[in-house]
Amino acid sequence: MIIPAKRVNEIQEYYFSRKLKEVAQLNAKGEDIISLAIGSPDMPPSKKTIDKLCEVAQQSNAHGYQPTSGIPELRKAMAGFYKRTYHVDFDWATEVQPIIGSKEGIMYATLAFCNPGDEVLIPDPGYPTYTAINKIFGTKIINYNLCEDKGWQPDFDELEKMDLSRVKLMWTNYPNMPTGGNARMDIYERLVAFAKKHEIVVVNDNPYSLILNDTPMSIMQVPGAKDCCIEFNSMSKSHNMPGWRVAMIMSNKQYISWMFKVQSNIENGSFRGIQLAAAEALETNTEEWHRVNNIENYRRRRVIAEEIMKTLGCSYDPKQVGMFLWGKIPEEYNDVEELTERVLHQAKVFITPGFIFGNNGKRYIRISLCAKDDKMQEALKRIKNEFKK
Repeated sequence: MIIPAKRVNEIQEYYFSRKLKEVAQLNAKGEDIISLAIGSPDMPPSKKTIDKLCEVAQQSNAHGYQPTSGIPELRKAMAGFYKRTYHVDFDWATEVQPIIGSKEGIMYATLAFCNPGDEVLIPDPGYPTYTAINKIFGTKIINYNLCEDKGWQPDFDELEKMDLSRVKLMWTNYPNMPTGGNARMDIYERLVAFAKKHEIVVVNDNPYSLILNDTPMSIMQVPGAKDCCIEFNSMSKSHNMPGWRVAMIMSNKQYISWMFKVQSNIENGSFRGIQLAAAEALETNTEEWHRVNNIENYRRRRVIAEEIMKTLGCSYDPKQVGMFLWGKIPEEYNDVEELTERVLHQAKVFITPGFIFGNNGKRYIRISLCAKDDKMQEALKRIKNEFKK
């Protein structure tokens, strides 16, 4: 009898993969579910980005395999993006690595730095893929707490009390998903000092810094961070390109080379047209473009999401940033799914229960801002009608 590898039993199907099947079945029955769950921007990339893709796609010599390392035009554009946005210098030839997404980056970093049995610090709450990939590769997961009363920032006193002797990587994510806790330079400075003291590599996942955030930051702005840190960034959220699959790893030459050795055995470079279009977006999308095409839309939607939170009786921090709104459910509910399942099946709106992000998310919900204004208004109307009963 054939049985699967043990790792298959260590993980579950990704929550959104499973739940979206249920939503699709409900829609097939005519339910017309409004999804406020996924962080997939519904707005298009810039016209110049799309035009560049179409231009390159017409070229007969553009369709061959591309270097896994990424074409020079894209690497230079990524380095330029970091220089303009965060005022940090990277050598485009050795300290920048294009990848197709953060999930893949998490895999490359884990394989490059960790042996089975090594320990990895993962935030709770945090992006579920940090946990899933480490389960797949047999590393030992050590959760560290993020709590509302500390602004969803690491508790360094708690961290220092842990046995860190076998820890190889520490995953951080600021601006934080799912909580909207913003990046803070004092925390970045403490993370760099913590990494050096304990000989741990800190990997900061940073795709949300341009979304409803007045002060974009990078951990790489801290002096010496490049020696002990890695940062992921992505064009999915900031440039409205989630389906294009363009992201980047920024670090020192040695770390990049180790991760690239893994990457080169797993994938080839993406289509040349996508790479050149991504470079176009990084180089030509102005602050005005980001304001008109991202920020103003998300700001309007955020107001509606806050009304949804109030209707549901949830409390939230108005200072949170990013493309989601994170709120704490009322005490009257035994668990978060008691609320989210009522919203789904009675109000016909799909919102995310916080338990999927970890134990510290069990009494929270997350609302995505990635839906048209009219859809969000309709969702608010449905929820108001249901919760007046």
